[in-house]
Amino acid sequence: MPVPGERRQVYSAYYFVVEIKGKRSSYFRSVTGLKSEAEVVPMQEGGRNETELRLIGRTKFPNLVLKQGFAGPELFNKRNRFTQGPAARFSGSIIQMGPGNKEMFKWQFSGGWICKWEGPEFDANKNEISVETIEIAHEGLFTL
Repeated sequence: MPVPGERRQVYSAYYFVVEIKGKRSSYFRSVTGLKSEAEVVPMQEGGRNETELRLIGRTKFPNLVLKQGFAGPELFNKRNRFTQGPAARFSGSIIQMGPGNKEMFKWQFSGGWICKWEGPEFDANKNEISVETIEIAHEGLFTL
């Protein structure tokens, strides 16, 4: 817990690691979807005309979208296993790495499964890195 009056260190995002079942399988250059949003439920209360109550509804978690240089088949193979049988869900972590390859921050997700895999676009006329995109649908996100 931070000490009052102490300045918190802000780290640059060097790269991100995905850890599933204790195994770090993929290193990513960008991650989006690290957010949650609670639904606002308006409710009118009898005799209270100056305002309406705003209750907390369901919490929604968008898919985690991970982008990396096309490097290996680990997550693509995991996606294929899910489409050929019952979709086994998994828990995992997204880890922000910083200077000296130290873990800076960690988000854990639960009930995840790979809902989308998008391969790189190949064009011999472009001088670009091949990038694959992976989306993980999940049921919850929290920090460690």
